[in-house]
Amino acid sequence: MALFRGVWRVLSSLGKSGAELCAGCGSRLRLPFSFVYIPKWFSSTLASYPKKPLTSYLRFSQEQLPIFKAHNPDVKNTELIRKIAELWRELPDAEKKVYEDAYKADWQAYKEEINRIQEQLTPSQIISLEKEIMQKRLKKKSLIKKRELTMLGKPKRPRSAYNIFVSESFQEAKDGSSQAKLKTVNENWKNLSSSQKQVYFQLAKDDKIRYDNEIKSWEEQMVEVGRSDLLRRKTKQQTEKCTEKC
Repeated sequence: MALFRGVWRVLSSLGKSGAELCAGCGSRLRLPFSFVYIPKWFSSTLASYPKKPLTSYLRFSQEQLPIFKAHNPDVKNTELIRKIAELWRELPDAEKKVYEDAYKADWQAYKEEINRIQEQLTPSQIISLEKEIMQKRLKKKSLIKKRELTMLGKPKRPRSAYNIFVSESFQEAKDGSSQAKLKTVNENWKNLSSSQKQVYFQLAKDDKIRYDNEIKSWEEQMVEVGRSDLLRRKTKQQTEKCTEKC
């Protein structure tokens, strides 16, 4: 009983009902006890699940990015994304509709394929498959979002003084394992004088200013293209308050 309550508390933290959403179909998962047996063949079934289709804007952005890069090889992705966002806003409704219709068609095909796969499974197989889907989803969720944000040109977070020092010094460390190099770099950092460290603190401060400017511009672009879900929590709350007042 104690084990059951412990599992339930963990699952409850995932949502109001203690359940997660299925990565494939978006429906709410059944209670995924950790002791459910998962046959090996479920991995191949999970691998056959189709990927969700790209939204109309992401489809347009993915199509345009290589073209913009080819014509502007020295321009940063953040600037290219800004130009693509501007182009999307200026796109006539008739041309946008082509991308929106393609998304709707792909979404319908996606749902049909999900239903086809699930119809071939027994109820117990579906429960076990949902368990594996949840496990893989939790592991890959961060990576998937990171890839999406990279494609959308989200600015890199500011580095600390120590991280800047490590990045600068790591390659200069003597040959050895990564762990040994990191240990050497860490010792070198500890041995730096206050005036030497101050150089890196200033670099970190400059990088923070860079990040604040770039993230503000990037979030404005995301609002314009309908991706307010990617805003930082504080920015999202401010945007919602502004919208309510307006």
